[in-house]
Amino acid sequence: VDELKLNASPRLISEIGSTLVLDGGLGLGQSIAHDAMVMGIERAKVHGSSIVALHNSHHIGRIGHWAEQCAAAGLVSIHFVNVIAEPVVAPFGGTVARVVTNPISIGIPREGHAAVIVDFATSRLAHGKIRVAYNKGITVPEGTLIDAAGRPTNDPATLFTDPRGAILPFGEHKGWTLAFACEALAGALTGGEAIKGVVTRKAIVNNMLSILIAPNRIGTASSYFRELEEMITWVQSPAPGADPSVLLPGDPERKTRTERLRDGIPVDPATWAQILAAAGEIGVASSSLEAAAGL
Repeated sequence: VDELKLNASPRLISEIGSTLVLDGGLGLGQSIAHDAMVMGIERAKVHGSSIVALHNSHHIGRIGHWAEQCAAAGLVSIHFVNVIAEPVVAPFGGTVARVVTNPISIGIPREGHAAVIVDFATSRLAHGKIRVAYNKGITVPEGTLIDAAGRPTNDPATLFTDPRGAILPFGEHKGWTLAFACEALAGALTGGEAIKGVVTRKAIVNNMLSILIAPNRIGTASSYFRELEEMITWVQSPAPGADPSVLLPGDPERKTRTERLRDGIPVDPATWAQILAAAGEIGVASSSLEAAAGL
């Protein structure tokens, strides 16, 4: 993280109508993306929609959070993100990593209910989940990974030890197509950078193209909410005698959040050791973290 710039704010490069181009200045991604969405929300409230082209930010974290931020303001939003870091995902038909997990998120506000939040990596499994499996010493589902020779494997070590393998895109050509779209829309179109060759930067750089839409400026808000709720009722209506088990996008994450707030966040020993080591590098004593965790 040598290139991370603390206390940076997004810099406005250009503003034409409701289209904003912002330079993240390699600032802390969570604050950079938040401020970028605030600016986009303000424009969408005035113009009915806005486009935010954010480039050159340090890692912006979970993309669904930005969709939630927009949904809380009553806006539908679509977010495409690319990642400039060591490639870990092989293209469909390829056997060597060429891109990263390039996520996409869509926020769909509801009236009187939690928003529907679509949020997924374009790889078969998120890189972080594979790292957790590696730290726990467990395998990942079949069909997730290939080794350095292009052979299927369920051993997550192939991503973290040399020679390195790759994650496969979800849905074969479909996931790869969306990953490619993220490179084009988030990387090239925003004025940022698309991945192209070996990455040697000491940073995880994100570029994000966000499209924000006010439902009351396309048709009416009442018709939007009515149609949305009628559709949700339809898709969640169980077959005769069946359990109502159809979840909406974002439901599993909300359930997990509730459980974590109640029971705490489980951390495996290897991950905890890595956290303590990282803290030690910046002079934070292990004892202070252990005390905070109640250990």
